[in-house]
Amino acid sequence: MGRHHVAKKYLITALLCLPGLIALAQAGSGITDFKPVTDEMLRNPPPGDWLMFSRTYDAQRYSPLDQIDKSNVGRLSMAWGRGLPAGRIESIPLAYNGVVYMIVPGGSVQALDGATGDLIWKYDRPMDDVLKSSSRSKNLAIYQDLIIHTSPDNFLIALDARTGALRWETKVEGGQHSSGPIVAKGVVVSGRACNNSRDSCFTAGHDALTGKELWKFYHVPALGQPGSESWGNSPDHEKNMASTWGLPGSYDPERNLVLWGIANPMPNTRAVRHGGDYAGTAFASPADLYSNSTVALVPETGELKWYYQHLPGDDWDEDYTNERTLVRTRINPDPKQVKWINESARGQERDVSVMIGEGGGIFVIDRNDGEFLWATPFPFDVPEFLISNIDTKTGQTFINKDLLFKTAGEHHLICFFNTRSYWPTAYSPRTNSIYSSYIDNCLDMTSKNGDQRERRVSGLRPGHDPEKLTGLAKINLETGEIQRFNEGADPSSGAVLATAGGLIFHGDVNRRLRAFDEESGAVLWETILGGPVAVSTITYTAHGKQYLAVFTGDNVGGGLTRLTGTDYVTGHPAVYTFALPD
Repeated sequence: MGRHHVAKKYLITALLCLPGLIALAQAGSGITDFKPVTDEMLRNPPPGDWLMFSRTYDAQRYSPLDQIDKSNVGRLSMAWGRGLPAGRIESIPLAYNGVVYMIVPGGSVQALDGATGDLIWKYDRPMDDVLKSSSRSKNLAIYQDLIIHTSPDNFLIALDARTGALRWETKVEGGQHSSGPIVAKGVVVSGRACNNSRDSCFTAGHDALTGKELWKFYHVPALGQPGSESWGNSPDHEKNMASTWGLPGSYDPERNLVLWGIANPMPNTRAVRHGGDYAGTAFASPADLYSNSTVALVPETGELKWYYQHLPGDDWDEDYTNERTLVRTRINPDPKQVKWINESARGQERDVSVMIGEGGGIFVIDRNDGEFLWATPFPFDVPEFLISNIDTKTGQTFINKDLLFKTAGEHHLICFFNTRSYWPTAYSPRTNSIYSSYIDNCLDMTSKNGDQRERRVSGLRPGHDPEKLTGLAKINLETGEIQRFNEGADPSSGAVLATAGGLIFHGDVNRRLRAFDEESGAVLWETILGGPVAVSTITYTAHGKQYLAVFTGDNVGGGLTRLTGTDYVTGHPAVYTFALPD
Protein backbone atom coordinates (compact mmCIF):
# COMPACT_ATOMS: atom_id res chain seq x y z
CA MET A 1 0.00 0.00 0.00
CA GLY A 2 1.05 3.63 -0.06
CA ARG A 3 2.19 4.10 3.56
CA HIS A 4 3.45 1.74 6.22
CA HIS A 5 4.76 1.89 9.82
CA VAL A 6 7.34 -0.01 10.25
CA ALA A 7 33.98 3.62 11.81
CA LYS A 8 36.30 4.19 12.03
CA LYS A 9 37.48 7.65 13.30
CA TYR A 10 40.54 9.79 12.82
CA LEU A 11 41.30 12.86 14.93
CA ILE A 12 43.66 15.13 13.04
CA THR A 13 44.51 18.60 14.25
CA ALA A 14 47.77 19.15 12.37
CA LEU A 15 48.73 19.01 8.71
CA LEU A 16 49.74 15.61 7.42
CA CYS A 17 53.36 15.58 6.31
CA LEU A 18 53.56 12.64 3.91
CA PRO A 19 54.34 13.66 0.31
CA GLY A 20 51.17 13.66 -1.81
CA LEU A 21 48.96 13.38 1.27
CA ILE A 22 48.98 16.95 2.48
CA ALA A 23 45.58 18.36 3.39
CA LEU A 24 46.05 22.11 3.31
CA ALA A 25 44.05 24.70 5.19
CA GLN A 26 45.32 27.96 3.71
CA ALA A 27 44.29 31.28 5.12
CA GLY A 28 45.16 34.43 6.93
CA SER A 29 44.27 34.71 10.59
CA GLY A 30 40.94 32.90 10.26
CA ILE A 31 37.72 33.93 12.00
CA THR A 32 38.29 35.35 15.48
CA ASP A 33 34.74 36.11 16.63
CA PHE A 34 33.10 32.76 15.89
CA LYS A 35 30.08 31.73 17.99
CA PRO A 36 29.27 27.99 17.90
CA VAL A 37 26.09 26.97 16.08
CA THR A 38 23.76 25.20 18.52
CA ASP A 39 20.83 22.85 17.99
CA GLU A 40 18.51 25.71 18.90
CA MET A 41 20.10 27.93 16.23
CA LEU A 42 19.56 25.20 13.64
CA ARG A 43 15.90 24.97 14.70
CA ASN A 44 15.45 28.76 14.66
CA PRO A 45 18.25 30.37 12.64
CA PRO A 46 18.96 34.10 12.88
CA PRO A 47 17.24 35.91 9.99
CA GLY A 48 20.49 36.86 8.28
CA ASP A 49 22.00 33.36 8.28
CA TRP A 50 21.66 30.44 5.85
CA LEU A 51 22.65 27.44 7.96
CA MET A 52 21.69 24.50 5.74
CA PHE A 53 20.96 23.71 2.10
CA SER A 54 17.45 25.18 2.17
CA ARG A 55 18.11 27.48 5.16
CA THR A 56 15.82 25.69 7.64
CA TYR A 57 15.06 22.10 8.63
CA ASP A 58 11.72 22.28 6.81
CA ALA A 59 13.49 22.87 3.46
CA GLN A 60 11.24 25.82 2.66
CA ARG A 61 14.02 28.04 1.25
CA TYR A 62 12.21 31.05 2.68
CA SER A 63 14.19 33.97 4.07
CA PRO A 64 12.64 36.48 6.49
CA LEU A 65 14.96 39.19 5.14
CA ASP A 66 13.13 42.10 3.53
CA GLN A 67 15.68 44.87 2.96
CA ILE A 68 15.36 43.91 -0.70
CA ASP A 69 11.67 44.06 -1.62
CA LYS A 70 9.31 44.72 -4.49
CA SER A 71 9.78 48.48 -4.26
CA ASN A 72 13.57 48.49 -4.56
CA VAL A 73 14.67 45.21 -6.15
CA GLY A 74 15.06 47.00 -9.47
CA ARG A 75 18.07 48.81 -7.96
CA LEU A 76 20.03 45.61 -7.22
CA SER A 77 23.59 45.69 -8.51
CA MET A 78 26.57 43.39 -8.28
CA ALA A 79 28.40 43.70 -4.97
CA TRP A 80 31.24 41.32 -5.77
CA GLY A 81 32.11 38.30 -7.87
CA ARG A 82 34.76 35.63 -7.66
CA GLY A 83 35.99 33.03 -10.12
CA LEU A 84 36.06 29.39 -9.03
CA PRO A 85 38.24 26.44 -10.10
CA ALA A 86 37.34 24.64 -13.32
CA GLY A 87 34.80 21.83 -13.11
CA ARG A 88 31.18 20.95 -12.55
CA ILE A 89 29.24 22.75 -9.82
CA GLU A 90 26.15 21.35 -8.11
CA SER A 91 26.30 22.79 -4.61
CA ILE A 92 24.56 25.29 -2.35
CA PRO A 93 26.58 27.53 0.00
CA LEU A 94 26.05 28.28 3.69
CA ALA A 95 26.22 31.73 5.29
CA TYR A 96 26.82 32.36 8.97
CA ASN A 97 27.61 35.64 10.71
CA GLY A 98 28.63 37.27 7.44
CA VAL A 99 30.87 34.41 6.26
CA VAL A 100 30.01 32.32 3.19
CA TYR A 101 31.12 28.65 3.27
CA MET A 102 31.04 26.75 0.00
CA ILE A 103 32.15 23.68 -1.93
CA VAL A 104 34.01 24.62 -5.09
CA PRO A 105 34.58 22.43 -8.18
CA GLY A 106 37.06 19.69 -7.32
CA GLY A 107 35.67 19.20 -3.82
CA SER A 108 37.64 21.87 -1.97
CA VAL A 109 35.96 24.01 0.70
CA GLN A 110 36.33 27.78 0.98
CA ALA A 111 35.26 30.41 3.50
CA LEU A 112 34.76 33.91 2.09
CA ASP A 113 33.99 37.29 3.58
CA GLY A 114 30.33 37.72 2.67
CA ALA A 115 30.70 41.47 2.12
CA THR A 116 33.74 41.40 -0.18
CA GLY A 117 34.34 37.84 -1.43
CA ASP A 118 37.84 37.90 0.05
CA LEU A 119 39.21 34.49 0.99
CA ILE A 120 39.33 33.76 4.72
CA TRP A 121 40.50 30.14 4.38
CA LYS A 122 40.37 27.20 2.04
CA TYR A 123 40.74 23.47 2.53
CA ASP A 124 42.25 21.46 -0.33
CA ARG A 125 41.92 17.74 0.21
CA PRO A 126 44.54 15.44 -1.36
CA MET A 127 42.75 13.55 -4.14
CA ASP A 128 43.64 12.42 -7.62
CA ASP A 129 42.17 14.18 -10.63
CA VAL A 130 39.55 11.47 -11.22
CA LEU A 131 38.13 11.92 -7.73
CA LYS A 132 38.23 15.70 -8.00
CA SER A 133 36.33 15.60 -11.28
CA SER A 134 33.67 13.40 -9.66
CA SER A 135 32.86 16.00 -6.98
CA ARG A 136 29.07 16.30 -6.89
CA SER A 137 28.21 16.96 -3.22
CA LYS A 138 25.22 19.26 -2.95
CA ASN A 139 25.95 21.13 0.29
CA LEU A 140 27.85 21.53 3.55
CA ALA A 141 26.49 21.36 7.10
CA ILE A 142 27.47 23.51 10.08
CA TYR A 143 27.31 22.42 13.72
CA GLN A 144 29.02 23.88 16.79
CA ASP A 145 32.37 25.06 15.36
CA LEU A 146 32.51 22.48 12.57
CA ILE A 147 31.92 22.62 8.82
CA ILE A 148 30.91 19.11 7.70
CA HIS A 149 31.51 17.90 4.16
CA THR A 150 30.75 14.70 2.23
CA SER A 151 34.03 14.58 0.34
CA PRO A 152 34.39 12.99 -3.15
CA ASP A 153 36.85 10.41 -1.76
CA ASN A 154 34.03 8.98 0.39
CA PHE A 155 35.29 10.46 3.62
CA LEU A 156 32.93 12.37 5.87
CA ILE A 157 35.09 15.21 7.16
CA ALA A 158 34.76 18.03 9.69
CA LEU A 159 36.72 21.27 9.38
CA ASP A 160 37.30 23.96 11.97
CA ALA A 161 34.88 26.71 10.95
CA ARG A 162 37.38 29.36 12.07
CA THR A 163 40.47 28.16 10.20
CA GLY A 164 39.58 25.29 7.85
CA ALA A 165 41.85 22.87 9.74
CA LEU A 166 40.79 19.22 9.61
CA ARG A 167 39.21 18.17 12.92
CA TRP A 168 38.09 14.63 12.11
CA GLU A 169 37.53 12.34 9.16
CA THR A 170 35.67 9.05 8.79
CA LYS A 171 35.78 6.72 5.81
CA VAL A 172 32.24 5.82 4.70
CA GLU A 173 32.55 2.40 3.11
CA GLY A 174 30.43 1.79 0.03
CA GLY A 175 28.65 4.14 -2.33
CA GLN A 176 29.81 7.49 -3.65
CA HIS A 177 29.17 10.88 -2.07
CA SER A 178 26.91 12.91 -4.34
CA SER A 179 24.31 14.28 -1.92
CA GLY A 180 25.03 16.29 1.21
CA PRO A 181 24.57 16.25 4.99
CA ILE A 182 22.18 17.69 7.51
CA VAL A 183 22.72 17.64 11.29
CA ALA A 184 19.77 16.65 13.50
CA LYS A 185 20.05 15.99 17.25
CA GLY A 186 23.84 16.02 16.97
CA VAL A 187 23.81 13.38 14.21
CA VAL A 188 25.15 13.95 10.70
CA VAL A 189 22.66 12.30 8.33
CA SER A 190 23.87 11.85 4.75
CA GLY A 191 22.93 10.00 1.57
CA ARG A 192 24.94 8.90 -1.46
CA ALA A 193 24.97 7.24 -4.86
CA CYS A 194 25.25 3.44 -5.03
CA ASN A 195 28.25 1.40 -6.13
CA ASN A 196 26.97 -1.79 -7.83
CA SER A 197 25.49 -3.55 -4.81
CA ARG A 198 22.69 -3.34 -2.29
CA ASP A 199 25.24 -2.86 0.51
CA SER A 200 26.41 0.42 -1.03
CA CYS A 201 22.90 1.95 -1.04
CA PHE A 202 22.24 3.51 2.33
CA THR A 203 21.60 6.63 4.34
CA ALA A 204 23.99 6.92 7.28
CA GLY A 205 24.13 8.61 10.68
CA HIS A 206 27.41 9.76 12.27
CA ASP A 207 28.18 11.55 15.53
CA ALA A 208 28.65 15.18 14.54
CA LEU A 209 31.41 15.85 17.09
CA THR A 210 33.54 12.75 16.50
CA GLY A 211 32.56 11.24 13.14
CA LYS A 212 31.74 7.88 14.72
CA GLU A 213 29.29 5.86 12.62
CA LEU A 214 26.01 5.33 14.49
CA TRP A 215 23.80 3.58 11.95
CA LYS A 216 23.04 2.75 8.33
CA PHE A 217 19.59 2.49 6.80
CA TYR A 218 19.73 0.29 3.68
CA HIS A 219 17.38 1.40 0.92
CA VAL A 220 16.80 -2.17 -0.28
CA PRO A 221 15.72 -4.54 2.53
CA ALA A 222 17.87 -7.64 2.96
CA LEU A 223 16.26 -10.98 2.13
CA GLY A 224 13.87 -11.92 4.90
CA GLN A 225 13.49 -8.38 6.20
CA PRO A 226 10.15 -6.52 5.96
CA GLY A 227 9.80 -5.13 2.45
CA SER A 228 12.12 -7.62 0.76
CA GLU A 229 9.10 -9.49 -0.60
CA SER A 230 8.30 -6.39 -2.69
CA TRP A 231 11.21 -7.33 -4.99
CA GLY A 232 9.21 -10.33 -6.21
CA ASN A 233 11.14 -12.89 -8.25
CA SER A 234 14.40 -10.93 -8.35
CA PRO A 235 17.09 -13.56 -9.10
CA ASP A 236 19.96 -11.64 -7.52
CA HIS A 237 18.56 -9.55 -4.73
CA GLU A 238 21.96 -8.31 -3.56
CA LYS A 239 22.60 -6.54 -6.89
CA ASN A 240 19.43 -4.48 -6.73
CA MET A 241 19.85 -0.90 -5.66
CA ALA A 242 18.17 2.42 -4.86
CA SER A 243 20.22 5.49 -4.00
CA THR A 244 19.88 8.86 -2.32
CA TRP A 245 22.08 10.66 -4.84
CA GLY A 246 20.21 13.99 -4.83
CA LEU A 247 19.40 16.73 -2.35
CA PRO A 248 19.34 15.77 1.33
CA GLY A 249 16.23 15.39 3.42
CA SER A 250 14.30 17.47 5.93
CA TYR A 251 13.99 17.24 9.70
CA ASP A 252 10.83 17.58 11.80
CA PRO A 253 12.00 18.43 15.36
CA GLU A 254 8.50 18.06 16.85
CA ARG A 255 8.24 14.43 15.71
CA ASN A 256 12.01 13.85 15.75
CA LEU A 257 11.89 12.44 12.23
CA VAL A 258 14.18 12.91 9.26
CA LEU A 259 12.26 12.69 5.96
CA TRP A 260 14.46 11.53 3.11
CA GLY A 261 13.74 10.85 -0.55
CA ILE A 262 15.04 7.68 -2.22
CA ALA A 263 15.60 7.47 -5.97
CA ASN A 264 14.66 4.91 -8.62
CA PRO A 265 15.44 1.18 -8.36
CA MET A 266 18.46 -0.14 -10.23
CA PRO A 267 19.12 -1.70 -12.66
CA ASN A 268 16.77 0.74 -14.35
CA THR A 269 14.39 -1.69 -16.09
CA ARG A 270 11.90 -4.02 -14.44
CA ALA A 271 12.89 -6.98 -16.63
CA VAL A 272 16.59 -6.78 -15.73
CA ARG A 273 15.77 -6.60 -12.04
CA HIS A 274 13.35 -9.51 -12.22
CA GLY A 275 14.92 -12.25 -14.31
CA GLY A 276 13.67 -11.04 -17.68
CA ASP A 277 10.06 -10.72 -16.48
CA TYR A 278 8.63 -7.20 -16.56
CA ALA A 279 5.76 -8.53 -14.41
CA GLY A 280 8.15 -9.96 -11.83
CA THR A 281 7.12 -7.34 -9.29
CA ALA A 282 3.80 -5.67 -8.53
CA PHE A 283 2.25 -2.90 -10.63
CA ALA A 284 1.09 -1.11 -7.47
CA SER A 285 2.87 -0.09 -4.30
CA PRO A 286 4.70 -1.65 -2.59
CA ALA A 287 7.05 -2.73 -5.38
CA ASP A 288 10.85 -2.67 -5.22
CA LEU A 289 11.00 -0.96 -1.83
CA TYR A 290 12.18 1.58 -0.80
CA SER A 291 12.79 2.98 -4.26
CA ASN A 292 11.00 6.21 -5.22
CA SER A 293 9.79 6.60 -1.65
CA THR A 294 9.75 9.02 1.24
CA VAL A 295 11.16 7.38 4.37
CA ALA A 296 10.81 8.77 7.91
CA LEU A 297 13.80 7.89 10.10
CA VAL A 298 14.73 8.56 13.73
CA PRO A 299 17.99 10.55 13.53
CA GLU A 300 19.68 8.96 16.56
CA THR A 301 19.10 5.36 15.43
CA GLY A 302 18.05 5.26 11.76
CA GLU A 303 14.86 3.41 12.76
CA LEU A 304 12.21 3.48 10.03
CA LYS A 305 8.92 4.86 11.36
CA TRP A 306 6.95 4.98 8.11
CA TYR A 307 7.32 5.21 4.36
CA TYR A 308 5.28 6.29 1.37
CA GLN A 309 6.05 4.99 -2.13
CA HIS A 310 5.35 7.52 -4.88
CA LEU A 311 6.15 5.36 -7.92
CA PRO A 312 6.17 1.53 -7.65
CA GLY A 313 8.36 -0.70 -9.81
CA ASP A 314 9.89 2.03 -11.99
CA ASP A 315 10.82 0.96 -15.55
CA TRP A 316 12.33 4.21 -16.85
CA ASP A 317 14.94 5.62 -14.41
CA GLU A 318 12.64 8.21 -12.87
CA ASP A 319 13.66 9.79 -9.56
CA TYR A 320 11.61 10.72 -6.51
CA THR A 321 14.62 11.78 -4.48
CA ASN A 322 15.51 15.40 -3.56
CA GLU A 323 14.01 17.56 -0.84
CA ARG A 324 10.79 17.11 1.15
CA THR A 325 9.26 20.47 2.09
CA LEU A 326 7.53 20.57 5.49
CA VAL A 327 4.52 22.87 5.81
CA ARG A 328 1.38 23.29 7.89
CA THR A 329 -1.63 23.94 5.68
CA ARG A 330 -5.37 23.51 5.39
CA ILE A 331 -6.36 20.64 3.08
CA ASN A 332 -9.01 21.87 0.66
CA PRO A 333 -7.95 20.83 -2.86
CA ASP A 334 -10.03 21.94 -5.82
CA PRO A 335 -11.19 18.89 -7.85
CA LYS A 336 -10.77 20.99 -11.00
CA GLN A 337 -7.08 21.38 -10.16
CA VAL A 338 -6.20 18.17 -8.29
CA LYS A 339 -6.69 14.65 -9.66
CA TRP A 340 -6.43 12.50 -6.51
CA ILE A 341 -7.91 13.73 -3.21
CA ASN A 342 -8.38 12.06 0.17
CA GLU A 343 -11.78 13.55 0.97
CA SER A 344 -11.62 12.44 4.61
CA ALA A 345 -8.96 15.09 5.21
CA ARG A 346 -10.82 17.96 3.57
CA GLY A 347 -10.99 21.12 5.67
CA GLN A 348 -8.42 19.95 8.20
CA GLU A 349 -5.18 21.67 9.17
CA ARG A 350 -2.34 19.21 8.67
CA ASP A 351 1.43 19.10 9.08
CA VAL A 352 2.46 17.87 5.66
CA SER A 353 5.42 16.82 3.56
CA VAL A 354 5.37 18.06 -0.04
CA MET A 355 7.49 16.67 -2.86
CA ILE A 356 7.73 17.06 -6.62
CA GLY A 357 9.49 14.23 -8.42
CA GLU A 358 11.87 14.40 -11.34
CA GLY A 359 9.27 12.30 -13.13
CA GLY A 360 6.62 14.86 -12.31
CA GLY A 361 3.70 14.80 -9.92
CA ILE A 362 3.00 16.73 -6.72
CA PHE A 363 2.45 14.67 -3.57
CA VAL A 364 1.14 15.99 -0.25
CA ILE A 365 1.25 13.51 2.65
CA ASP A 366 0.82 13.79 6.42
CA ARG A 367 4.16 13.73 8.17
CA ASN A 368 2.82 11.98 11.26
CA ASP A 369 2.45 8.67 9.46
CA GLY A 370 2.66 9.15 5.68
CA GLU A 371 -1.11 9.31 5.19
CA PHE A 372 -1.98 10.30 1.63
CA LEU A 373 -3.75 13.68 1.40
CA TRP A 374 -3.65 14.71 -2.25
CA ALA A 375 -1.61 14.39 -5.43
CA THR A 376 -1.82 15.47 -9.03
CA PRO A 377 0.22 15.11 -12.23
CA PHE A 378 2.76 17.86 -12.79
CA PRO A 379 3.58 19.90 -14.74
CA PHE A 380 0.57 18.77 -16.80
CA ASP A 381 -2.04 16.02 -16.69
CA VAL A 382 -1.46 13.92 -19.81
CA PRO A 383 -2.26 10.31 -20.87
CA GLU A 384 1.47 9.56 -20.96
CA PHE A 385 1.89 10.33 -17.24
CA LEU A 386 3.77 7.53 -15.51
CA ILE A 387 1.25 7.04 -12.68
CA SER A 388 -2.15 5.75 -13.80
CA ASN A 389 -4.05 5.97 -10.52
CA ILE A 390 -3.86 6.48 -6.75
CA ASP A 391 -6.26 4.88 -4.28
CA THR A 392 -7.26 8.03 -2.43
CA LYS A 393 -8.28 6.15 0.73
CA THR A 394 -5.08 4.13 1.15
CA GLY A 395 -2.60 6.18 -0.88
CA GLN A 396 -1.62 3.12 -2.93
CA THR A 397 -0.01 4.21 -6.20
CA PHE A 398 -0.33 2.38 -9.55
CA ILE A 399 2.27 2.51 -12.29
CA ASN A 400 1.02 3.19 -15.82
CA LYS A 401 1.15 -0.37 -17.23
CA ASP A 402 0.54 0.87 -20.77
CA LEU A 403 4.01 2.44 -20.75
CA LEU A 404 5.93 -0.63 -19.54
CA PHE A 405 8.23 -2.44 -21.96
CA LYS A 406 7.18 -6.06 -22.47
CA THR A 407 8.65 -7.15 -25.83
CA ALA A 408 11.22 -6.09 -28.42
CA GLY A 409 10.46 -3.13 -30.67
CA GLU A 410 7.96 -1.37 -28.41
CA HIS A 411 7.93 2.41 -28.51
CA HIS A 412 6.62 4.56 -25.66
CA LEU A 413 6.61 8.21 -24.68
CA ILE A 414 6.84 8.48 -20.89
CA CYS A 415 5.98 11.73 -19.15
CA PHE A 416 7.69 13.32 -17.46
CA PHE A 417 11.48 13.15 -17.17
CA ASN A 418 13.78 15.61 -15.39
CA THR A 419 10.84 17.97 -15.18
CA ARG A 420 12.79 19.31 -12.21
CA SER A 421 16.09 18.04 -10.86
CA TYR A 422 18.33 18.80 -7.89
CA TRP A 423 17.68 22.54 -8.03
CA PRO A 424 15.35 22.91 -5.05
CA THR A 425 11.89 24.43 -4.83
CA ALA A 426 10.86 27.21 -2.43
CA TYR A 427 7.82 27.77 -0.21
CA SER A 428 6.47 31.12 0.93
CA PRO A 429 4.20 31.25 4.00
CA ARG A 430 3.01 34.61 2.67
CA THR A 431 1.19 32.85 -0.18
CA ASN A 432 1.03 29.27 1.17
CA SER A 433 2.55 28.21 -2.14
CA ILE A 434 5.40 26.07 -3.40
CA TYR A 435 7.35 27.62 -6.27
CA SER A 436 8.91 25.07 -8.63
CA SER A 437 10.62 25.28 -11.98
CA TYR A 438 9.63 22.73 -14.62
CA ILE A 439 10.29 21.63 -18.16
CA ASP A 440 7.72 19.89 -20.37
CA ASN A 441 10.14 17.05 -21.09
CA CYS A 442 9.27 13.38 -21.67
CA LEU A 443 11.25 10.22 -22.49
CA ASP A 444 11.08 8.85 -26.04
CA MET A 445 12.05 5.18 -25.71
CA THR A 446 12.17 2.04 -27.87
CA SER A 447 13.00 -1.45 -26.59
CA LYS A 448 15.63 -3.64 -28.20
CA ASN A 449 14.18 -6.53 -26.24
CA GLY A 450 12.27 -6.85 -22.99
CA ASP A 451 15.09 -5.56 -20.84
CA GLN A 452 17.26 -3.36 -23.09
CA ARG A 453 16.57 -0.01 -24.75
CA GLU A 454 17.96 0.93 -28.15
CA ARG A 455 16.52 4.44 -28.08
CA ARG A 456 16.28 6.68 -25.01
CA VAL A 457 16.12 10.42 -25.69
CA SER A 458 14.21 13.48 -24.54
CA GLY A 459 10.92 13.86 -26.36
CA LEU A 460 8.03 16.26 -26.71
CA ARG A 461 4.52 15.05 -25.94
CA PRO A 462 1.54 15.52 -28.26
CA GLY A 463 -0.08 18.87 -27.62
CA HIS A 464 2.98 20.57 -26.13
CA ASP A 465 3.35 24.31 -26.64
CA PRO A 466 6.79 25.01 -28.19
CA GLU A 467 6.64 28.56 -26.83
CA LYS A 468 5.99 27.34 -23.28
CA LEU A 469 8.25 24.36 -22.70
CA THR A 470 9.50 25.71 -19.38
CA GLY A 471 8.34 27.89 -16.55
CA LEU A 472 7.92 28.53 -12.86
CA ALA A 473 4.84 27.14 -11.17
CA LYS A 474 3.21 28.67 -8.10
CA ILE A 475 1.28 25.81 -6.45
CA ASN A 476 -1.18 26.71 -3.70
CA LEU A 477 -0.95 23.98 -1.06
CA GLU A 478 -4.49 24.42 0.23
CA THR A 479 -6.28 24.26 -3.13
CA GLY A 480 -3.72 22.79 -5.53
CA GLU A 481 -4.25 25.68 -7.94
CA ILE A 482 -1.29 26.17 -10.29
CA GLN A 483 -0.29 29.58 -11.59
CA ARG A 484 2.49 29.67 -14.21
CA PHE A 485 5.22 32.31 -14.43
CA ASN A 486 8.05 32.97 -16.88
CA GLU A 487 6.88 30.50 -19.53
CA GLY A 488 9.47 30.27 -22.26
CA ALA A 489 12.22 28.23 -23.85
CA ASP A 490 15.10 28.35 -21.35
CA PRO A 491 15.35 25.44 -18.89
CA SER A 492 15.93 26.00 -15.20
CA SER A 493 19.24 25.24 -13.57
CA GLY A 494 18.94 27.26 -10.37
CA ALA A 495 17.34 26.89 -6.97
CA VAL A 496 14.21 28.89 -6.25
CA LEU A 497 14.37 31.37 -3.35
CA ALA A 498 11.43 33.08 -1.59
CA THR A 499 11.81 36.10 0.69
CA ALA A 500 9.76 38.24 3.06
CA GLY A 501 10.27 41.05 0.58
CA GLY A 502 7.56 39.46 -1.54
CA LEU A 503 10.09 38.19 -4.07
CA ILE A 504 10.88 34.93 -5.83
CA PHE A 505 14.41 34.61 -7.21
CA HIS A 506 15.32 32.09 -9.89
CA GLY A 507 17.96 31.55 -12.58
CA ASP A 508 18.25 29.52 -15.79
CA VAL A 509 20.75 27.96 -18.19
CA ASN A 510 20.67 31.06 -20.40
CA ARG A 511 22.60 33.09 -17.79
CA ARG A 512 19.51 35.00 -16.59
CA LEU A 513 18.85 35.61 -12.90
CA ARG A 514 15.48 37.18 -12.19
CA ALA A 515 13.30 38.44 -9.35
CA PHE A 516 9.56 37.83 -9.66
CA ASP A 517 6.57 39.23 -7.82
CA GLU A 518 5.41 36.38 -5.54
CA GLU A 519 1.75 36.95 -6.47
CA SER A 520 1.61 38.00 -10.11
CA GLY A 521 4.85 36.50 -11.39
CA ALA A 522 5.82 39.81 -12.98
CA VAL A 523 9.56 40.16 -13.61
CA LEU A 524 10.79 42.95 -11.32
CA TRP A 525 14.54 42.61 -11.93
CA GLU A 526 16.83 40.74 -14.30
CA THR A 527 20.57 40.45 -14.78
CA ILE A 528 22.75 38.52 -17.23
CA LEU A 529 25.65 36.54 -15.77
CA GLY A 530 28.73 34.98 -17.33
CA GLY A 531 27.40 31.42 -17.36
CA PRO A 532 24.40 29.23 -16.51
CA VAL A 533 23.00 29.61 -13.00
CA ALA A 534 24.02 26.52 -11.04
CA VAL A 535 21.63 25.56 -8.20
CA SER A 536 22.91 27.63 -5.24
CA THR A 537 20.70 30.74 -4.83
CA ILE A 538 20.74 32.04 -1.22
CA THR A 539 20.39 35.33 0.68
CA TYR A 540 22.14 36.45 3.86
CA THR A 541 23.40 39.53 5.72
CA ALA A 542 26.92 40.80 6.30
CA HIS A 543 27.43 43.87 8.51
CA GLY A 544 23.67 44.34 8.52
CA LYS A 545 23.32 44.44 4.73
CA GLN A 546 21.32 41.90 2.70
CA TYR A 547 23.08 40.06 -0.12
CA LEU A 548 21.87 37.69 -2.83
CA ALA A 549 24.41 35.03 -3.88
CA VAL A 550 24.42 32.59 -6.78
CA PHE A 551 26.85 30.23 -8.51
CA THR A 552 27.33 29.86 -12.24
CA GLY A 553 28.93 26.93 -14.02
CA ASP A 554 28.41 23.58 -15.73
CA ASN A 555 25.66 21.36 -14.29
CA VAL A 556 23.01 18.88 -15.37
CA GLY A 557 20.68 21.64 -16.59
CA GLY A 558 22.80 21.97 -19.71
CA GLY A 559 21.58 18.61 -20.99
CA LEU A 560 18.06 19.96 -21.33
CA THR A 561 19.14 22.56 -23.88
CA ARG A 562 19.14 19.84 -26.55
CA LEU A 563 15.36 19.96 -26.34
CA THR A 564 14.94 23.74 -26.31
CA GLY A 565 17.86 24.86 -28.46
CA THR A 566 19.05 27.31 -25.80
CA ASP A 567 22.61 28.58 -26.26
CA TYR A 568 24.54 26.97 -23.41
CA VAL A 569 27.75 28.67 -22.27
CA THR A 570 30.18 26.23 -20.66
CA GLY A 571 33.20 26.67 -18.45
CA HIS A 572 32.32 29.70 -16.34
CA PRO A 573 32.38 28.61 -12.67
CA ALA A 574 31.99 31.67 -10.45
CA VAL A 575 30.07 33.12 -7.53
CA TYR A 576 28.20 36.41 -7.90
CA THR A 577 26.57 38.49 -5.16
CA PHE A 578 24.14 41.37 -5.42
CA ALA A 579 22.99 44.07 -3.00
CA LEU A 580 21.26 47.43 -2.95
CA PRO A 581 23.57 50.43 -3.39
CA ASP A 582 24.57 52.24 -0.21
